[in-house]
Amino acid sequence: MDVSFNHIVELLKSLIRNPSFSKEEEATADVLESFLKFRALKINRKDNNIWVRNKYFDSAKQTILLNSHHDTVRPRPDWTMDPFNPVMEGDKLCGLGSNDAGAALVSLIAVFLNYYDIKKLNYNLILLASAEEEVSGMNGVESVLDHLGKLDFGIIGEPTGMQMAIAEKGLMVLDCLAKGKSGHAAKDSGENAIYIAMEDMYWIKNYRFSLVSEVLGPVKMTATMIESGSQHNVIPDLCKFVVDVRNTDSYSNEEVLQIIRDSLKSEVIARSTRLQPSAIVEDHILVKTAKSLGINTFGSDTLSDQALMKFPTVKMGPGDSLRSHTADEYIYLNEIREGIEIYKRVLDKIICS
Repeated sequence: MDVSFNHIVELLKSLIRNPSFSKEEEATADVLESFLKFRALKINRKDNNIWVRNKYFDSAKQTILLNSHHDTVRPRPDWTMDPFNPVMEGDKLCGLGSNDAGAALVSLIAVFLNYYDIKKLNYNLILLASAEEEVSGMNGVESVLDHLGKLDFGIIGEPTGMQMAIAEKGLMVLDCLAKGKSGHAAKDSGENAIYIAMEDMYWIKNYRFSLVSEVLGPVKMTATMIESGSQHNVIPDLCKFVVDVRNTDSYSNEEVLQIIRDSLKSEVIARSTRLQPSAIVEDHILVKTAKSLGINTFGSDTLSDQALMKFPTVKMGPGDSLRSHTADEYIYLNEIREGIEIYKRVLDKIICS
């Protein structure tokens, strides 16, 4: 089932026109559902997640997931144009979500429709347009994976310049509490919780984990917030600080958390350990196919829904991650054209050969 490039661009413009902040994506879910229903596809929907199987889905075959998200962050205050009014400037389309990740989503939709009604495919395909990616929400991709059946591997659409991310760092946010003993600042009494926290933060800054990922490099820890004290002449008995941890495929989040807890004097509580690092083996068919086509592979520092998927995935899509979450976000139409073409080249070698 072919779909014209103009229809794909108009779909992206429609997504831009409808605000779709994380957890508020009803309007764009409706747009996507209408677009696919118009083409007589059988739609599945749970909350604001939309998915479709290829016409000749065969449970005896392995299944490839094609996934991207249709939610966006809220626009920054320094936008110089209406973020919900898609504006063309030559080949450049401006609008909120155009780069992250509307271009990848509509490109994957075009590719899925290209294969939708082909009888003899080596694999099944499932297209999933998911919600709540920007906040890693519980009602996003994680809530529907069990409804999709067994997934063998997947392509996650995010702006990577159509390079293939074969590994991605995970994320933990740690709330740390240093406990001391209050006293008068003029006297040599009490135990200053700020100094305890300072020692712990010095360790966070300087500790080097023994295992270093070949693709993602070292685990990175950064203290990002601190709060303590009630008045100038009282030694504080408590000091709270927050640590951002970007883990690699060398460790699970639980393993890193235990090392940190064993090393700090402060109490350490992880807000969540569910956003795990991910990696795909070098000899996987997706990676080998990409390399045979001259597609560069890399390790990604930025988080995506890959963190919630227990099966092998890669991340690739049109656009540039440096434009994500910026004012006056944009995508070039030629990037979408190239994205569709490269996705097809990869999939042709896997599902049609």
